[in-house]
Amino acid sequence: MTDPTRDLPAEPAEPAVGEATTVPTGRAGQSARAGRPRHADQAGRTARTEPPAAATPLPAGSTGPAGAAPAGPPLAGLRVLDLATLFAGPLAATLLGDFGAEVIKVEHPRRPDPSRGHGPSKDGVGLWWKLLGRNKKAITLDLSTDAGRDVLLRLAAESDVVVENFRPGTLERWGLGWEQLAAENPRLVLARVTGFGQFGPYARRPGFGTLAEAMSGFAAVTGEPDGPPTLPPFGLADSIAALSTAYAVMAALAGRDRTGRGQVIDMAIIEPMLTVLGPQPLWYDQLGYVQPRTGNRSTNNAPRNTYRTADGRWVAVSTSAQSIAERVMRLVGRPEVIDEEWFRTGAGRAAHADELDAAVGAWIARHDRDEVVTAFEKAEAAIAPVFDIRDVMANEQYRALDSITEVEDEELGTLRMQNVLFRLSETPGSIRWAGRPHGADTDAVLADLGLSAGEIAALREEGAL
Repeated sequence: MTDPTRDLPAEPAEPAVGEATTVPTGRAGQSARAGRPRHADQAGRTARTEPPAAATPLPAGSTGPAGAAPAGPPLAGLRVLDLATLFAGPLAATLLGDFGAEVIKVEHPRRPDPSRGHGPSKDGVGLWWKLLGRNKKAITLDLSTDAGRDVLLRLAAESDVVVENFRPGTLERWGLGWEQLAAENPRLVLARVTGFGQFGPYARRPGFGTLAEAMSGFAAVTGEPDGPPTLPPFGLADSIAALSTAYAVMAALAGRDRTGRGQVIDMAIIEPMLTVLGPQPLWYDQLGYVQPRTGNRSTNNAPRNTYRTADGRWVAVSTSAQSIAERVMRLVGRPEVIDEEWFRTGAGRAAHADELDAAVGAWIARHDRDEVVTAFEKAEAAIAPVFDIRDVMANEQYRALDSITEVEDEELGTLRMQNVLFRLSETPGSIRWAGRPHGADTDAVLADLGLSAGEIAALREEGAL
């Protein structure tokens, strides 16, 4: 069944709408805000759950040497303007906000960010937005108006990063291209995230993550050998591009530290997806080899597959290491194959996948899932149960890592969502609040920028806000 949330434009024609976040920025003229901590874990992530209005100092945490208080988030003092929509650009900004950047999400006054309406909602509030919009301040601004343009340039003058994903030429048409932005702030980093990049024959085509998954070669190698190319039922290409964009931003900022100048990041969603597919270009270039669809099997090792247990559940087995492959075959009662010449390499085992799968699958099919997992763990062989989201939410390892954490939200109460991406022992990231209502922080952000209440009212009256 096709997921209607999959085809999301990477380069919309209209300005984005969004959320924003407040952190202790240390920026002159701005207040340092941090939410009350729900808990601080020893792994270096602090879940904070208050909206931007909270003004509570950072707590002493359990991370760092000798029980010292955390030094604060590592990106505190960094201001990011998120002009992007659906999904790579906004998620990149979220990742920066999770580690302390002040992210100001700019949405169109009359066309909120489409992610607010994607997927299920509760009480009329989009749940996807609560995740994508966390740690962001939400303001509205019509960038196609002269007044909106002027406000954006004022914001850019006091910012470090702008993330956008309009079609190439859109910002230039509004008088907000790199020339104008750099004139206001030569230290600015502009991250431009599009489906196909800023130049080339496809540059102005509409871009979707689905297209990147198809054009990168991912879909061609995904699925059963006798079945069609298979697309993922979630935003895989967008998510990989978001991670890549956050990395690119940090690389550009490191470059700025050396040169004193900002620069433009040209992120084409088709390229990170191509990168994660590994050595396929090399294989084709040097050997003319085109990787086929192999289902759950691998062309590099075996046994590697999903197997059904006696109680109708599923497990996944991997034998990338030779020692693991040997342990698996001893466990399932086929130690004699270990002495075969072909068993000594991953490629050799892959060529005998039918025989190995039959042996492993038959043994697993005689046991319940918990018995299988216990036996594999005792044998120090690699296995994992195939989880759905219910299993993830209840799993003891995810609980130990606090991978799914609680966030208090002003609209929906207690929410559970993915925690920040990794743990830092000295300067942990945090979720300070979930996605904010449309335009909730417009007046506060513009007031911090120096606009009077009268000026803000006039902008709203003329439709710029």
